[in-house]
Amino acid sequence: MTPWCDGMVDDALAEDVGSGDRTTEWTVSESARARGEIVARESMVVAGAEMARAVFRRLDPALRTVQSRADGEALVEGEVLLTVEGPTRGILTGERTALNFLGRLSGIATHTRRFVEEVKGMGVRIVDTRKTTPGWRLLEKEAVRAGGGDNHRSGLYDMVLIKENHIQAAGGVSAALARVQERNRVGLPVEVEVTDLGGLEEAFGHRPDRILLDNMDPPELEKAVRWVRSQDGPHPLLEASGGMSLSRVRAVAETGVDLISVGALTHSAPAADLSLRIVDEGPDG
Repeated sequence: MTPWCDGMVDDALAEDVGSGDRTTEWTVSESARARGEIVARESMVVAGAEMARAVFRRLDPALRTVQSRADGEALVEGEVLLTVEGPTRGILTGERTALNFLGRLSGIATHTRRFVEEVKGMGVRIVDTRKTTPGWRLLEKEAVRAGGGDNHRSGLYDMVLIKENHIQAAGGVSAALARVQERNRVGLPVEVEVTDLGGLEEAFGHRPDRILLDNMDPPELEKAVRWVRSQDGPHPLLEASGGMSLSRVRAVAETGVDLISVGALTHSAPAADLSLRIVDEGPDG
């Protein structure tokens, strides 16, 4: 775990525990010990287990955790993901924060896996977007990778993506690309968004690394792919985006695009359903 992740755990515990877990403090003896199990209540792909373990470690170093599945592995309903053993107070106080990390991140991994399976064997990569929970981006992008997807840019600093508003403000596709190419002395990858075949041809003339085909239907995407592949010289990667759902992603993949970006991987993934249950209690002194 990085110091950054440690800070997230600390912030999450401060938010939940605050000045103290009054319920646990007032109902459970300080000497009580127990073993708890975090159990899947549905089939899922695991992500975020190390964050959950860190929650218990930060609360009480005497707590010991054992993990049965690594991130990216499947878990079926009823299986135990994590066992935590030690002082009962620490287990109960950390329960919700640990489950929140696991539920959110495993939900993203599971949702991503569904998209990846839908286009399996078709030579296209499913990638995420910047539509992430503020402060959680690196964790959520790790969860996408656990689900078999790939990451798009991390933020505004590591790739140039010229979108509709940039194009309008710059005075057109060519003007925006020319300005970027003049100033891009650090060699950042460059992608530009287009919405029709005319914009595609204009963008292609500047040879960006990627062209984002936004909100095109499959027949138009197929024409775009065919036109680009018929041109001489290096071909940019072609990315399809816009309203991507499980019911339509396969039809988009069949057009031959290289990448399909799916905001829903992170902004609409349902949380995975897990619970913690106390299965063994030691003596309460």
